[in-house]
Amino acid sequence: MSNLSSLLTEARNPATARIDELSTLDMLRLINDEDAKIAAAVAAELPSIACAIDAIAERFEQGGRLFYIGAGTSGRLGVLDASECPPTFSVPPSLFQGIIAGGDSALRKSSEHSEDSFEEGAMDLAAHHFAQPGVFEHDTLVGIAASGRTPYVLGAIEHAKCLGALTIGLSCVPGSPLAQAAEIAITPATGPEVLTGSTRMKAGTATKLVLNMLSTGVMIRTGATYGNLMVNVQTTNEKLVDRGQRIVMAATGCDQPTAAELLKEAGSVKIAIVMQKLGVDHATAEAKLAACNGHLGNVLR
Repeated sequence: MSNLSSLLTEARNPATARIDELSTLDMLRLINDEDAKIAAAVAAELPSIACAIDAIAERFEQGGRLFYIGAGTSGRLGVLDASECPPTFSVPPSLFQGIIAGGDSALRKSSEHSEDSFEEGAMDLAAHHFAQPGVFEHDTLVGIAASGRTPYVLGAIEHAKCLGALTIGLSCVPGSPLAQAAEIAITPATGPEVLTGSTRMKAGTATKLVLNMLSTGVMIRTGATYGNLMVNVQTTNEKLVDRGQRIVMAATGCDQPTAAELLKEAGSVKIAIVMQKLGVDHATAEAKLAACNGHLGNVLR
């Protein structure tokens, strides 16, 4: 494994060497100045992120799933992104899965020692039936490690490669072992942290931005949106009923009472929109969506 002291994420930031001597406002300005560099680091990786999105989307269309795996902050961010996809896009929890070293208890209580096991990464992935032959051949694994050298993540990546799955390495150290091991490397180089080695800061923020892009981009590519409208939303509470009505209104130009009645009859935002836009009944709208694999845009075009 590479010498930790030589890693970009472990380097000391000269701009913040005396941060403890500053006033609170100046301290915050310094942190904000460092945070401002994150977007540019992510922008430099957009071609790789786009490549990853297209590859994942292609596998989704063939029944594949997306797994995130990581330790510490990286693992928590992966679990967070995976857990937010079902309510946002109305997809089954099995489609996006997040695995963290040390198990779910590590989400609240740190389990630093867990990240040092190469074997545990592979074992945890296998326990989730990742890329199981004959069932989930088209799964994708995103290994997340700010340093790019976490043994737990590298073990999972090697296991995924042996199964023929698509592997993506998300780190903040270009040329790291993770970047070299994965088929697609995404490496926003965020540089030394405000607090030396505290990768929950800039590296963590960059990781969150990339994960947002991956999951949102894949869902857009696979038809979970219509324009910028979340047409897959399930109207399971008062707020979501209101949102669903507003989405139907925005997509069709109808008024609120009409949208409410359409939603009540259709049972889903997508079906309601097709019924209104094409002037068809519930059964016909449902059949048209099924024929287009649920892609509302394709139905209306």
